[in-house]
Formats: sequence, C-alpha cells, structure tokens
Amino acid sequence: MAAFVAAALLTSRRPAYGLAALILATPFAFAHEILGTTITLQKTVLLGVLVGLLAFPGAAKTLRDRPAPLLLGALGLYVVASALTLFDAVHRGAAIRETLKVVEYAGVFIAAYCCYRLDPEDAPLVGSVALAAIAVAWSALAQEVIGAPSGLYIGPAIVPRIAGLLEGPNQLSAYAEIAIATIGAWSLVRRTSLIDTALVSIVCADVLTFSRAGLFGLAIVVAMLAIAGGKAAWHALRYGLIGAIAGVVGSAWWAIYAHTPGVLRVSLEPSLYAGGVGNRAELWRAAWRMWLDRPLLGVGAGNFELMLPEYGVAGVRTHANSWYLQSLAEGGVVLLGATIALLAAIFASLSGKNLIARLRTGSPWILGALAASVALALHQVVDYLVFYPKVGGAWWLLLGIAAAALSRA
Repeated sequence: MAAFVAAALLTSRRPAYGLAALILATPFAFAHEILGTTITLQKTVLLGVLVGLLAFPGAAKTLRDRPAPLLLGALGLYVVASALTLFDAVHRGAAIRETLKVVEYAGVFIAAYCCYRLDPEDAPLVGSVALAAIAVAWSALAQEVIGAPSGLYIGPAIVPRIAGLLEGPNQLSAYAEIAIATIGAWSLVRRTSLIDTALVSIVCADVLTFSRAGLFGLAIVVAMLAIAGGKAAWHALRYGLIGAIAGVVGSAWWAIYAHTPGVLRVSLEPSLYAGGVGNRAELWRAAWRMWLDRPLLGVGAGNFELMLPEYGVAGVRTHANSWYLQSLAEGGVVLLGATIALLAAIFASLSGKNLIARLRTGSPWILGALAASVALALHQVVDYLVFYPKVGGAWWLLLGIAAAALSRA
C-alpha cells in the first residue's frame, strides 16, 4: 500500500519520477501468492503510476500518435490469441494467468509511454536504469561467495551459476542485455560515473551466468552499439570491456577449480545435471508433439509445464526453453502468428528509413530498445524469457520510453 500511494503521488507530481520508481521496482518481487497469481512490487507500483497519470487528462490522447497504435494493436492481438487458447486449455487458470500477464505488459508500455510523453526528463530515468542494474549485478556477484541457486556439474565439481534478484542465470543474462543496451546507448552520449559503474558490474555478472545464448545476445548488443557509436564507441564503452575482462578472469578461476575448461561451455552438450528442469532436446520434442496434437490453438497458454508428463517428460515442470516453440505448443499457429506479428511491429516501429542515421542522431532510448529487442528476439530461440515479468517488464518499459521518444520526434 505504501508503494502504491508513493508511486501515485510521485507520478501525479512529476511523471518522470513515477516512471523512475517503476524502473527501480521491476527487478524486485516481494511476491505474495493470491488466487493463483502473485502480488508483486512491480505490479503495485505499476498500478500506482497508472492511477497517478489520471491527474493528466490529456495523457491518453498521446497514445494516438505513432508508433503507439501499432505496438498497442500488436499487443492486443497477442492478448486475443492467448485468450483464445482458453477454449482448448485443460488448465484454464494457467491460461488466464498468462493472458493477464500480457495485459500487464500492455499496462507497462502505456505507463512508460505516457510518462515520457508528459515529462521527457532523461536524467532520473537513466539513473534509475543504472541503479537497478547495479543492484541486480551486485546481488548476483554476491552469490559467487554465499552460494547460487543453480550450478554446472563439471565432473566432480559444482560451479555456481549466479542469478541475483532474477529467477535464474538465463533470466539474469536477458535482463543484462536490456540494461547494457540502455546504459550503453546513453554512455555514447552522456557518460557518468554511475553509468560506468553499472556497465562494469552488469557485464561482469552477465559473463558469470555461463549462459551461452546470453553471451551471444551480449555480443549482438555490443555490435549494434559499436556500429551506432563508430570510433567513439570503444572509448565510451571501455568500462563494459573492463567488466567483461573481470568476468573472464572469474570464469578462468572456476575452470582452474574444476580442473577442466569444460566450465566455459564451448561445447553444445548440456550439463549432466539439469536441476530438475529437463534439457532442451526433450522439451523441444514435447513442444512439437503438443503442436501436432492441437495445431490451431495448442494446449493452452501456461499449460506446457503442466502437460509434460502426458508427453513423456516425467518429473519436470518448466517451459519449453524457446519462446517460439512455447507459443506453437501452447497456442498453435494462432499464438505463434501473434508472436511474430508482435516482433514485426516492434522492429517496424524502431527501424524505419535511414536506420543508421536515426540510431546515431536520435534518442539513445531508440538505439537501446532496438539493440535489446534484436538480442532478445534471437536469444529466445533457445530460451523463453518474457515468461518472467522482471525481464518482460524491463523490455516493455524500454519499448514504451523509446516509442514516446519517437513520437516526440
């Protein structure tokens, strides 16, 4: 209640402050179970920001300006596609939960978009992104000492895979992609000691997740920042390089500890112990079989993990480790089509004509959003990350700010 009231009051006074509070709240959960879902700090602050925006009667009118209608339309299509899976879902409560999660992301986008359109003050937002990244990174790096929630079993050795405030190492790597894309884009135009600290910390933590897809996403983000920044990029992003070197040194220490370079995961072979969440080969086969059984509307949103025993994967309850296969299994061709349409709307909104010139001269929010979106779209070929509100919420916050920056321009 205190968080809700504070967010509402901050937003009604200065929308930028309410948006900054939402950015800071996103990595923290403090979740409480109720009626098959959770009350979290992120949801509470989001509701407070939306209530605070009611103090500005003209805020809703800004949603008519491009590219907001395209993105909201794609989100609406995704909500409808998810809701349609209720007809075939065995576990309808899970389908309702996942449908409402997309509604929540739409609320996050609307809040971010309207706040930035009303109050385009960059400093508190950039500072909040950097502070959130530092909190996430330091909470993860502390697990190198106090213990991590998961690990790699390399021969007789167990090497920790850090996650910090996030649900797991792959989720941390996805959050890091969003944070690095954002603060890296701002580092190209406005470096501060806070941004430098955030870059060192979050890049180091990202490397130590030992997420191969996450490192691939990081490489994509760095490549796009380098293209946009030109020769100045290497100087602006040098603290990110320091963080990467620190992460590699930490990885080398664990390789020495395990007496094998296998900890570096240069092989495509999975770990011998999957932590009770199966491996991609069996999960992907199950997803494919679910789609073959129900090709139009799938088994129901949120039903994949609950239906696994019926498809030969016993003792495992997790998602498909692929956004696209998850969509195909849970919502058939309808939900997969909505997923592709959503990504197409995002890239159509952020790219446009003269892309390189726009990225170099436009708002850093646009560059950050495009770099993060490309990385996440490819990363989620082998991971399902928007399932987690800390990742999905951070992404849609960035997209909302970037869309507002485009609209203002």
